Amino acid sequence: MASKPGILTDWPWTWLGNFKYIVLAPWAIHSTYSYLVKDKSERDLSQFMIFPFLLSRMLHNQIWISLSRYRTAKGTNRIVDKNIEFEQVDRERNWDDQIIFNGLLFYLGQKYIKAAHHLPWWRTDGVIWTALLHIGPVEFLYYWLHRALHHHFLYSRYHSHHHSSIVTEPITSVIHPFGEHIAYFALFAIPLLATLWTGTASLISFSGYITYIDFMNNMGHCNFEHIPKWVFSMFPPLKYLMYTPSYHSLHHTQFRTNYSLFMPFYDYVYRTMDKSSDTLYETSLLRSEEATDVVHLTHLTKPESIYHLRLGFAYLASEPQRSKWYLWLMWPVTLWSMMVTWIYGHRTFVVERNIFKHLKLQTWAVPKYTIQYYMQWQKETINGMIEDAIMEADDKGIKVLSLGLLNQEEGLNRNGELFIRRHPELKLKLVDGSSLAVAIVLNSIPKGTNQVVLRGTLTKVAYSIALALCKGGIQVFVMHEDEYKKLKGKLGSESGSNLVLSRHNLPKTWLVGDGLSENEQLKASKGTVFIPYSKFPPKKMRKDCLYNTTPAMLAPKHLENVDSCENWLPRRVMSASRIAGILHAVEEWNVHECGNMMFDIEKIWKASLEHGFRPLTDSKMN
Repeated sequence: MASKPGILTDWPWTWLGNFKYIVLAPWAIHSTYSYLVKDKSERDLSQFMIFPFLLSRMLHNQIWISLSRYRTAKGTNRIVDKNIEFEQVDRERNWDDQIIFNGLLFYLGQKYIKAAHHLPWWRTDGVIWTALLHIGPVEFLYYWLHRALHHHFLYSRYHSHHHSSIVTEPITSVIHPFGEHIAYFALFAIPLLATLWTGTASLISFSGYITYIDFMNNMGHCNFEHIPKWVFSMFPPLKYLMYTPSYHSLHHTQFRTNYSLFMPFYDYVYRTMDKSSDTLYETSLLRSEEATDVVHLTHLTKPESIYHLRLGFAYLASEPQRSKWYLWLMWPVTLWSMMVTWIYGHRTFVVERNIFKHLKLQTWAVPKYTIQYYMQWQKETINGMIEDAIMEADDKGIKVLSLGLLNQEEGLNRNGELFIRRHPELKLKLVDGSSLAVAIVLNSIPKGTNQVVLRGTLTKVAYSIALALCKGGIQVFVMHEDEYKKLKGKLGSESGSNLVLSRHNLPKTWLVGDGLSENEQLKASKGTVFIPYSKFPPKKMRKDCLYNTTPAMLAPKHLENVDSCENWLPRRVMSASRIAGILHAVEEWNVHECGNMMFDIEKIWKASLEHGFRPLTDSKMN
């Protein structure tokens, strides 16, 4: 929102929320129906193609979003180092409003302007006129409109909304109040209307011109430099005809320089070009991949989780993972992406970068879904990918690699122990965060509790929790005899005296892991608190019970560049494994924590609090 919002700030369909696309539905349905039922001689391809063209624009924008986020996470050729936070993601979530607006105007124009009916695919003269009119009137008028928008009166009411994003993303290019977009469309309509009135318009000139605008807008705001120097060396005048991402980034950091649309020519003419433009361009091109201290290794969960990745849909990534009805419409794409990961997904990729004090952090994703981790025939492939990632991180001098969700199936690689045995010379340390997970669960148990239920797959986290509770005089109830025997054998006679085998009269605090059945949840008393100790949350079956999140903590403010959620966790909440990796690096604990190895539970809990991480509940054990 601008600092002093002017008239026509909000889009007319803002009140519709996620249902805003219904404003286009009647037009799209009518044009499709008309094209299908009319005789071939009466069909109007120019009307029918509007909706597919709008979809192609959305895909074009999404490709730029994913590419930009991937490149800036790696650090190669990154221009501005400042951080993006949730506030910017929320402000830029309506980037598709301008596509809806354009679509409505295209439909109206096609309906009421006779010259827009039955456009040919191509006319050379129309393409030439479109280019000339853009180079001349459009670029010139935009330059002066842009300077006017930086006058304090218009800037405070309109353009300041766009400049709230100092670190730009591709979609920043279209984040403006509604009134400002009206002015831009009127400007860009000059070549379109001129070619219609002269009878030289074509489908290619229309779609090509809008695609050119989208491409240049996205490129100029992508925050990584990728225009090679040889392009300008081969044709020196090009520097006046085409801007670069670094050129436009200076407009967002300096505000009163580099006003031009896509052609720096007018900045040269009116002496508003930033003097550091050439220097920033060259230094950005030379910038190599960023050195990293800690890597968090994770993977895809459900099929639709690909959209929740930071490289996926930006706004979905900024919210905890949950099912969205409209993602069912994406199932053809989802299925295709699953097939790609099954066939070609053999290498991890960077999805996020963060800063914690002096540490540089990255998150790498293994392109495999949770279900694949339980398939025997996928075991070798997945272990190979994890091993390759570990070796790559070791070669890059990374200090700590946290294993994230990757060890939910202990039979896969024995909680990472397989890699330690294969590569005893590893310089980096593997951390699975088990000790911090135990500490978080213990400190989540309501104060005054003297009995708990332990139910789920018995992992090393479960054994450690049971041991700590029994030693602390808290009775631990288990519901299955085989689990009781396993725990009894691990706890010993003294601690094992607080272990109880029972399926009845169960306490109201349940510590749960993978394997908790729906039927077992139904046996819990009303008001039961479910506290997960596994890395995956249980399915919420009871509305009369409370469900804690998986072991996680709230991140401190000095964890920077946080603009996405970690799987199902709330904003700025991090999993135990991810936090543990940071703590091992910042405290310089030169030890592994994987396999059957556990770190000091009290020590890592104390360190997490000292470094600003906070529990999600204030309740504590006695």
